[in-house]
Amino acid sequence: MNECKIENLYNLDETIAKDIFSGCEYPWEVLPKIKDFIVELGNTLSGDEYDKVGENVWIAKSAKVAPTAFINGPVIIGKNAEVRHCAFIRGNAIVGENAVVGNSTELKNVILFNNVQVPHYNYVGDSILGYKSHMGAGSITSNVKSDKKLVIVKNGDEKIETGLKKFGAMVGDNVEVGCGSILNPGSVIGRNTNIYPLSSVRGVVKENSVYKKQGEVVEKF
Repeated sequence: MNECKIENLYNLDETIAKDIFSGCEYPWEVLPKIKDFIVELGNTLSGDEYDKVGENVWIAKSAKVAPTAFINGPVIIGKNAEVRHCAFIRGNAIVGENAVVGNSTELKNVILFNNVQVPHYNYVGDSILGYKSHMGAGSITSNVKSDKKLVIVKNGDEKIETGLKKFGAMVGDNVEVGCGSILNPGSVIGRNTNIYPLSSVRGVVKENSVYKKQGEVVEKF
């Protein structure tokens, strides 16, 4: 499943969390490591650029955080990021530079690369969102299967057992997710792909595609 490999989904130069991917083949391998990585990295951040505002919470001095936002560590909020009214960051979250976490958006155990936008009523859990990816209003990652079984990544007849009960979506660089869409557990969305609004996405969607609905995915021109 080459489409799912880290180097084929993400530009690692666009995240402060680059080192967490070292030694991993697939991006979901880092999900159990995010908490400890944040604490380790946070303690190395420059006091000239970041404020430590709570237990294991580091916020760049240039970031804008609404006073109504709730932030529970471990968390790193990058330079020039914006965290808007009533955002709920539950913990184990890295918010990249120039990223936007919008009103009533909830994050949990995630890495948002630089310039990611989750601006309106989004839930992003146990997921990684690549550089300049954008989730439309009301779109979410579903991170637990209804039968509570371990998540398997499927691409046609190919399968990879992840060993993870909680796994939302691996969203590549420059992906556009339409409003009201659901990325089901184990979804992997290739770079430069567009997901139509109100989609229910499962499995692997190849890069440079337009996902119209299940079974109707066309090449982007």
